[in-house]
Amino acid sequence: MYINSGYLHNSHIDFKDKTKPLIVGSCGTYHLYKHPKLPTYRPRGRLDYQIIYVAAGAAHFHFGNAENDTIVTAGNMVLYRPKEFQKYEYNAADQTQVFWVHFTGGNVKNILRGYGLQDDMRIFYTGTSLEYERIFKRMIFELQRCQTDYEEMLTLLLRHLLILMHRKLSKQHVLKNEYMDNEMDMAAQYFNDYYNTDISIEEYAASRGMSVSWFIRNFREYAKTTPMQYIVAIRIANAQVLLETTTYTISEIGRIVGYDNPLYFSRIFHKAKGVSPSAYRKRHKQ
Repeated sequence: MYINSGYLHNSHIDFKDKTKPLIVGSCGTYHLYKHPKLPTYRPRGRLDYQIIYVAAGAAHFHFGNAENDTIVTAGNMVLYRPKEFQKYEYNAADQTQVFWVHFTGGNVKNILRGYGLQDDMRIFYTGTSLEYERIFKRMIFELQRCQTDYEEMLTLLLRHLLILMHRKLSKQHVLKNEYMDNEMDMAAQYFNDYYNTDISIEEYAASRGMSVSWFIRNFREYAKTTPMQYIVAIRIANAQVLLETTTYTISEIGRIVGYDNPLYFSRIFHKAKGVSPSAYRKRHKQ
C-alpha cells in the first residue's frame, strides 16, 4: 500500500475554523496493492468538510448507516459535510487509488454552491484526470514543506480543483439539457404533426427509449404542460379556427381535429373554453 499525506501545522486532529472563508486542513492519497482492506469508520463524522476522489479502482461507501453499501467507481468524487456519518473502505482486490482533502472555513457552504455543489449532492462524476492528481499532490507537498504563504497557496489549489470540477459538472449539465431539449422539441413537433390521430403517449415514449414517467416529467418542464394537455390544446385551437371560418358541422370539426365522438368533443371543448362548440360559433358570428 502506498500512502502519502500532509497536515496543517502537522496536526492530525480535525478542526473547525471560521476566521477565513476557506482553509485546507489536510490532504493525502492511498493506493492499495497488497494490503487487504483500509476501513474508515466515523459514526459522528468530522468537524470539517472532505472531498474524496476515486482515481482508480473502486471504493465502498456506507451512506446514512453501516448497512448501506454503495460502490463508487473511478472518476467519481464524494463530498462529506461536517458531522455526517462516515463509513467506507478500500480493498486491495479493487486496486483502489484515492485522493482526499479536508477543509473548513466561514464561507464553505456558499463557496461550494458557487461551484455547482448544491447541499444535496454527495456523489458526482467528474471523470479521471491527471490534473486532479497534480493538484492533490501539490497540496500534499505544500502541507509538508510549509513554505512562505503556503496556507494561501493551499486555498488557491483547492479553488483550482473546485473550478475544474465545476466545469465538468456544467458541461454534463449542458449536454444533458441539450439532449432533453432535442427530445422534447422532437416530441412537440410530432404532436403538432399528428395531433388529430390517436396518439399513445406510452408508445411514443417507448419508441424513443424513455420511460413514460421520465418523458412526461421532462415534457412538463419543457412545455409547462403534460403531453396530452399539449395535444388537446392544439386540437381545441384548430377547432376554434374551423368554427370561426367554415360551415362544417360540429361532428365534422370534431373528426377533423381528432375526436370521432361528437359528444366527447363537445365536452372537451366546453371544459377548455367554457362554452360548447355551437355556442362558441354563435358567439363568434354575433
